[in-house]
Amino acid sequence: MKGILGRKVGMTQVFTKDGALIPVTVVEVEPNVVMQVRTPEKDGYSAIQLGVFDKKEKNATKASIGHAKKAGTNPKRFLKEIRDVEASYNLGDKIGAEIFTVGEVVDVTGTSKGKGFEGTIKRHNQSCGPMTHGSHYHRGPGSLGTMLPKRVLKGKNLPGHMGHETVTIQNLEIIEVNPSENYILVSGNIPGPKQSLVLIKSAVKNSKKAEAKEILSYAEETVVDEVVEETPVTEEVAEVTETTEAPAEEVKEETQAEENNDSEGETN
Repeated sequence: MKGILGRKVGMTQVFTKDGALIPVTVVEVEPNVVMQVRTPEKDGYSAIQLGVFDKKEKNATKASIGHAKKAGTNPKRFLKEIRDVEASYNLGDKIGAEIFTVGEVVDVTGTSKGKGFEGTIKRHNQSCGPMTHGSHYHRGPGSLGTMLPKRVLKGKNLPGHMGHETVTIQNLEIIEVNPSENYILVSGNIPGPKQSLVLIKSAVKNSKKAEAKEILSYAEETVVDEVVEETPVTEEVAEVTETTEAPAEEVKEETQAEENNDSEGETN
């Protein structure tokens, strides 16, 4: 198991060299700091605690400041434990986007968008009643139960708070990894609004092999004005031009002489 914390930036699309269009989500992945290492001997299980995105010390508690100083870093805004990590890490190590490879299958966990208090039609995708012909039932929850046991049974779909839940999207593919600019492109959509925290980790139910897709890259072209060099005229080229111009002058003289002879003949 391996994972990293990131921040959802938004969605875009990329093209492969085969001509396929892939919708992707851009995840900002700053280097995560190992804030704590848990061992089976001391804690009963093996895990590492990751921290990402600094926050000001005036907004942090003394406990969080002391916890961060042990790792030699600043207080972090988000902390998350990942169990059963494949590699071994020490306190203060940094984990970047390079831990994932292109074509790898991952699970992405985030907090879905909060919708507030919603009715059964939007919250549970129920159908509404007739809107005309004197109907008094439009967007209500419908029958709440049978005659017995004379109460609402557990699990009944009712209006209530919608969204703002922890959601995991499984078996998404890594399309591009860019450690220099600290971002990862993940295929498809992931839960949560923009700038929300997400966790990218190895897929649990994956049986596919990693197949890297070749993505088209776009480079900016600069237009350069071409400079035309004037070729010097050599003596041989000059002689050729003189020889080619000479017959043309002779032809003109002959045509003028013929025209003069014709004009004299007409006068006679």
